[in-house]
Order: sequence, then C-alpha cells, then structure tokens
Amino acid sequence: MKNPIKLVIDEPAPGSFLWTLLECDAGGVPCKVVRAAEYSADTYEAALAAGTRMMDAEIRKNMAPRPAGVS
Repeated sequence: MKNPIKLVIDEPAPGSFLWTLLECDAGGVPCKVVRAAEYSADTYEAALAAGTRMMDAEIRKNMAPRPAGVS
C-alpha cells in the first residue's frame, strides 16, 4: 500500500463507536476499506486508540522489507 491511510471513527448508535481504516487515492479521497473494527467500543477514545494501534500495525507491515521478487 503506497497511498495514505485515513482513520475514521463512527457512532452508528449512541455509545457505540467503530473505527475504520480507509486507503486513499493520490488525491486523498478514501477509495478502499483496509480494515474495520469487528466490535464496537463504548467510548470514542477507546475506538480511537484501537484504530490508531491498527493503523500503526498496517503502516509497519507495509514498510517491512520484502524479499526480492515479491511485489
């Protein structure tokens, strides 16, 4: 993944917060869901923390060196 990742927190029901990681195109427009929460969090802060941890993991995964010949 070479494009930016955007973290979005939604509250589909009062007191139920879900994070979503979106891959953006070169212009910064979200175009693809990378990962999404499987379970809701009770607070915005908890969803933000969980989403941030997952975003950091995705970034580290994509920065890891790849063996020669693997795209």
